[in-house]
Amino acid sequence: MSVDMNSFVRNIQLCRVVRVLLVVAMLCVATSSLHAQYNKAYFFWMGREHIIENRYRDAIRSLNILLGVDKDAYEGYFLRGVAKYNLEDLLGADADFSQAININPVYTLAYQYRAITRARLGNYEDALADFAEAISLRPDQEGIYFSRGVTLLLSGRFGAAIEDFDTFIHYDPKVADAYLNRGLCYLSLKDTVRARAEFDMAIRTNRESPDGYNRRGSLLMEQNQPQEALADFNQAIVCDTTYLPSYFNRALAYSKLKRPGDALRDFDHVLRIDSTSAVTYFNRAILRTQIGDYNSALEDYNQVAFYSPDNVLVYYNRALLYSRLNDPHAAIKDYTRAIELYPDFAAAYINRAELKRRIGDMRGSKSDVQIANRKIAEYRSRLWDTTSISSYADTSRRFNRLLSFDTKLTAKRLAVSQEGKNISLLPLFKFSMHNNVKAADANAGKYYVPAIDTLVQRLGGAPYVFSNRTTDIATDSLVRLSRQMAEHTTDNYEELFRLGVAQSLVRQYTSSVGTFSVLVELYPTDPFVYINRSTVRAEMTDFISSISQGYGRITIDSDPANKLRSGTTRTYDYDEAIADLNKAAKLRPDLAYIYYNRGNLQAISGRLPEAFDDYTRAIELNPDFAEAYYNRGLVQIYMKDTRKGCLDVSKAGELGVEQAYTVLNLYARPEHD
Repeated sequence: MSVDMNSFVRNIQLCRVVRVLLVVAMLCVATSSLHAQYNKAYFFWMGREHIIENRYRDAIRSLNILLGVDKDAYEGYFLRGVAKYNLEDLLGADADFSQAININPVYTLAYQYRAITRARLGNYEDALADFAEAISLRPDQEGIYFSRGVTLLLSGRFGAAIEDFDTFIHYDPKVADAYLNRGLCYLSLKDTVRARAEFDMAIRTNRESPDGYNRRGSLLMEQNQPQEALADFNQAIVCDTTYLPSYFNRALAYSKLKRPGDALRDFDHVLRIDSTSAVTYFNRAILRTQIGDYNSALEDYNQVAFYSPDNVLVYYNRALLYSRLNDPHAAIKDYTRAIELYPDFAAAYINRAELKRRIGDMRGSKSDVQIANRKIAEYRSRLWDTTSISSYADTSRRFNRLLSFDTKLTAKRLAVSQEGKNISLLPLFKFSMHNNVKAADANAGKYYVPAIDTLVQRLGGAPYVFSNRTTDIATDSLVRLSRQMAEHTTDNYEELFRLGVAQSLVRQYTSSVGTFSVLVELYPTDPFVYINRSTVRAEMTDFISSISQGYGRITIDSDPANKLRSGTTRTYDYDEAIADLNKAAKLRPDLAYIYYNRGNLQAISGRLPEAFDDYTRAIELNPDFAEAYYNRGLVQIYMKDTRKGCLDVSKAGELGVEQAYTVLNLYARPEHD
């Protein structure tokens, strides 16, 4: 039996609640270790409170301040690691727990949390080594045995996991999840009697939790006792009316009891709450097919194909449905897709052969039959089997069974694409205009450049700002302003600069480049003129190419398998924009923004090693340059160095880039998680 990852996450969450209570108690005393300085203790306390309130990004901001003034505050690293863990930044959490251990090698909680983090990353051996270290330091800390038991369960070492759950239960016999997990171990060892006893004990320990009833109900379903299972699922819903697996499981029981109307109502309920659940659409499609509601079933299969486009089950089953709807061409197309995904799928060849025969493609039909027979012969030779061809033709029966709630039809990428998120490089910095200057000001952080502030003041202060944010000023206001400036502008530096900025914001790119070119001739040693002309030239290239569809911006596709990708063949280049930045770099070699901007242009021109070098130089000049860490991380992911890329993205998240956690959720965990 496969291990339920949802259960594992719930177990870790339960552990986390227990541990956070311990942490709170312990850290109330630990604040005295912060040299009794009020400012340190305050930010430590704020970080801890934010974690308790699930405000993890706020916690990171508070703890960054603490760690900025006290590099040895190991509890600060630990708490920041907890915050990152809860934001799914597992690599960042690992790094912070490691730093806490480096500072304090006997810090038990850091070993325990790093072990949990490494288990989530699939790094079971290192996780078990950390658990062993934690136990050697605190053998009386029962929570460590629980966490290690979960890790051993996940890694398939069921006997050792049972021993750890035994130890935990010896210390604390009132935690129902310990019995549930021990029951899962016995179930994996095919000992259904002891598994049932553990699930019974979990229910007796906590009759208000739906988990025990769901586990026992699922076991009863496997033992073909749907009526008894239904009673358990009903009770699970009584315990928690918001827990969707209970409704899903009850739908399976209703289906087994030949009550399709009740089953459909429960599937409908799940989809009202979670409209992206591919496995629910799949099951509802099968049920609708069974009762003859073919058109509705087809709609459900279409949803499954949208959310899980690489799953062979979808196309095979939909092809069968198209056959019933007398649409052989659509069915052939789906069988073809199923074969592309699973080239040894003999039943798909057999069914496609029949459809090709039906539409008069005798040659194609014969070819498919030959391929199917060859696949079957190969299968028999491998297994020394006498299986007849009927078992392959009967695949539809096996594919049309209802699937359990934890079946992995959907990859992580689907939720991201459904939300419409497109992960791309953070944009270029330039002089711009904003109503909310404070929110857009790039100099509001630690990297203060007096020359930039001086130029902003020369331009008149607000609404002028140096930023990479899209302007929040209405377009019609900008158009009026641009016209007024154009009518009254002289050769004055400030007037020309303001005009060039306004023209760029209303996409008068040619005019804006012309204005900044006049400034270049008049002031050839001013680096900021080159910077803004560079950004305008880059934006003009983007705009023109988006119309002609010459190429697309480099982005991370919503499908992790495609990673960072460039679009179609590039027609336009950024050479002039890069040349401007080269000139600016000679004039101001110490300005991090120049290298950041040039890194972006190098990346979208396909020169990724050069982009990496430019981002690295920007970070050397500004160690807190969040956007540079983020973009360098994306570039490294594309260059297949995912781990280092995620570490950079993690650092960006730590510094305040919220998009970082979307990327980390896609790339920082193994596919099986």
